[in-house]
Amino acid sequence: MPLILPTGLDSTRNITGVAAQLLGALRGGAVELPTARSAVLVVVDGLGALALRGHAGHARTLAAAMAKKDVAGSVFPTTTAAALTSMLTGVAPGAHGLVGYRVRDPRRDVLANVLSGWESDGIDPLDWQTAPTVFEQAAALGDAAFAVGIAEHAGSGFSRATLRGADFRSAATAAERVELAWELADAHDGALVYCYLPEVDKAGHRHGIDSAQWVSALENVDAALSRRVPDGVGVVVTADHGMVDVPHHRQLVLEAADGWHDGVRHIGGEPRMLHVYAEPDADHAALLARWRRDLDGHADVVSRAEAIDAGLFGPVADAVRARIGDLLVIARGTTALYDAEAEDQRGRGMIGQHGALTAEEWRVPFIRLGVFAH
Repeated sequence: MPLILPTGLDSTRNITGVAAQLLGALRGGAVELPTARSAVLVVVDGLGALALRGHAGHARTLAAAMAKKDVAGSVFPTTTAAALTSMLTGVAPGAHGLVGYRVRDPRRDVLANVLSGWESDGIDPLDWQTAPTVFEQAAALGDAAFAVGIAEHAGSGFSRATLRGADFRSAATAAERVELAWELADAHDGALVYCYLPEVDKAGHRHGIDSAQWVSALENVDAALSRRVPDGVGVVVTADHGMVDVPHHRQLVLEAADGWHDGVRHIGGEPRMLHVYAEPDADHAALLARWRRDLDGHADVVSRAEAIDAGLFGPVADAVRARIGDLLVIARGTTALYDAEAEDQRGRGMIGQHGALTAEEWRVPFIRLGVFAH
């Protein structure tokens, strides 16, 4: 089967351009955004554009502000580590190097979790992610830069990889984080403020996007963002990715007894987009053919070279190439694939999943508030 890519993969507004737009708006040089006294980037983790429109009655502030074309494309894979880093550096995963959730560290030939495992997996964020962050770019221009998140993220490896140059502030609830972001933008002319809201993503993973818990999280975020934006401040509300609900009968478990580990050294990535790393002496062509045959109808399986040639990761730096799997397994529909031999099996308990290229995962809102509003 041919690889199914989102419509407008190359032409859609993309989250990698958000940082440049916001910096430009502070100086009157943005293409899409008017000049602002200060700018705020709000990221509602996991909120896909289709899910938001499907629950518009529970998000009246966001839905009312969202015109038909107020969408953007995410990156590949549609996972938090890759997408947030692209948004906060302005470059694609092939350049910043966070090409999945769990990827191979080529120097040690081990899998590393580049979202939450920087310390435990022994990887240096300053070495793995060398692209300048939007906050470092702002500081170089003489602008104040702030990141508002939850306390447990302060000083984490992922924060060191993506929030370098920002003055980190924390608050417990979504409403408190939005309030703090508005206050910082109002008090510091020329400031760039990032506000991270993970509640919708967490509810989706645990309960699914049609659950009462997900709807409640969306309502709380929408209420927080209904707060009046200070005069002269521009706000963009977007997301890193969306998600789909995976029913139990669509979960495929890759058992070693069934031959899934034959010729395979590591299986990384996440259930909607696996990185499969072959043994050094494996027949790569035969491995690719077997995985394609056995997953026909469930997933697209492409080689590293095919993925790079297709531009899925954007331009790929030499140091990043070996982090990408020899095979990429991109789930179709609502399928998820689980490695039965993986030490971490938490993913098998999640209902909401993301990482692949469906419209539900790929398309995210691009909503403008305050001085940026239509």
